[in-house]
Amino acid sequence: MKTLKFQELGLLPEILRAVEEMGFEEATPIQTQAIGVIKEGKDVLGQSQTGTGKTAAFGIPCLENINPEDKNLQALILCPTRELAIQVSEELRKLSKYKNDIRVLPIYGGQPIDRQIMALKKSPQVVIGTPGRIMDHMKRHTLKLDKLKMIILDEADEMLDMGFREDIEIILQKTPENRQTILFSATMPKGILELTKNYQKNPVNIKVVRKELTVPNIDQAYFEVKEYNKLEALCRILDMYNPELSVIFCNTKKRVDELVEHLQGRGYFAEGLHGDLKQQQRDVVMKKFRNKTLEILVATDVAARGIDVENIDIVFNYDLPQDEEYYIHRIGRTGRAGRSGKAYTFVVGKEIYKLKDIMRYTKAKVERQKLPTATDIEELRIKNFVEKVKNSIAEGHLTKYINIVESMMVEDYTALDIASALMKMNLYKEEEEIIEFDDEPYEEKERKSKKQKFNKSSYKRDSNKEMVRIFLSIGKNDNVRTKDIVGALANETGIPGSEIGSIDIYNEFTFVDIPENQLRSVLKKTKNFKIRGNKVSVERAKKNRKR
Repeated sequence: MKTLKFQELGLLPEILRAVEEMGFEEATPIQTQAIGVIKEGKDVLGQSQTGTGKTAAFGIPCLENINPEDKNLQALILCPTRELAIQVSEELRKLSKYKNDIRVLPIYGGQPIDRQIMALKKSPQVVIGTPGRIMDHMKRHTLKLDKLKMIILDEADEMLDMGFREDIEIILQKTPENRQTILFSATMPKGILELTKNYQKNPVNIKVVRKELTVPNIDQAYFEVKEYNKLEALCRILDMYNPELSVIFCNTKKRVDELVEHLQGRGYFAEGLHGDLKQQQRDVVMKKFRNKTLEILVATDVAARGIDVENIDIVFNYDLPQDEEYYIHRIGRTGRAGRSGKAYTFVVGKEIYKLKDIMRYTKAKVERQKLPTATDIEELRIKNFVEKVKNSIAEGHLTKYINIVESMMVEDYTALDIASALMKMNLYKEEEEIIEFDDEPYEEKERKSKKQKFNKSSYKRDSNKEMVRIFLSIGKNDNVRTKDIVGALANETGIPGSEIGSIDIYNEFTFVDIPENQLRSVLKKTKNFKIRGNKVSVERAKKNRKR
């Protein structure tokens, strides 16, 4: 269908200004169809997937229909999860930036109830919340719905799957009969249709057809691998493309935990997200990911639902999704807002038939690719380094360094010798990090050595060894990563990376556990120690220092 520019939708100047400031110009199909209809006060039944812009589709007309002079609660938005409630709240606040007379308030479980009661006393006109916490406030009489003009159910099918149907019906029954009811759902199961029949009045059906669900800016590919080689395949691709942010999807919580441990053991900044984590832990992980202090998020489908983070470079299907629609939800995490992205899927054996079903469903072509070789990775790194050198030459300001090179040439070194040595110094450590892919059958590997199996012991030090903690004067503020520290220590001191224990990186310093019998040698060999070009002092950690 034809989409419209936001200027063509007749928006209020304050809302249009906020939309343009957010960088949006053209409305998505769901926004084009829904905004005008909702503004007219009609009930809407919308079918739309994550990543299609449905928050703005209902958020813009919701804000436009609010009467700023009326301090009663006028609009209620129900969301299945705390994460989605926060996300919707943040987007509505951005959209209402230039309408200072509208108060938007999110309320959800895990937040102190007293704080929410105080916030509700300040008369918000729009409340976004989860059904359970909304019900809680209704029972306390701290949330009154008698003046409500609009109620919106976002991801209604997910709320039904989570067992909120009874709560939703009670909430709907406590609202005025003349309210406007907006319902958005990715799928239309029987329960949704029953809600529509009982609580909506002649709803306008709006549907984003499937061919519009996938994002054209996503480069989709798959790799045929053996189960036991998935980890090496993943690490090789990560090293090849070096993404700033990536999400890896697994089908089980156990798989998430195991993969996170393996990745951390290899020096990647990776953390997991699944249903067993407490809400506070989930919040910490997501904050790190949004702030880019965490490079890799490993998640299950349920845990990742409703999470919206911009600039995700690559999505990995470490496990092939069990449902075709999950594939759409997963890859939709990248390639957003006109940006390009990559979606890579690992396929084992007969899973290829399942992938073909997904391709038919999404009408997308997922190309088979060969895994990059160690040579490919090395060549790409050299190419990138050469480009950096060329750019540096083009920028100029090299006089100081030319003088240094000229002084070395007096000592009978040629410019070619010096340049080659500098290139070797910069590329050497990166070459050491390239993972050699192991094509040996798993049974043979297991027979040769149990240590080669991908289990927890592969990435933990021998617990029988006495360890001691050392202090390094470098941290997150220097953009240092775990693998930088492991690589530098191993290269400078000769300690095998597998013998280096826990590494705790803080803003300005780092603690590392090493074998006690190596302490004297390490301190001696790190007198002129450098990591990523930064001079680093190394000493034994004092007992009263932060651990």
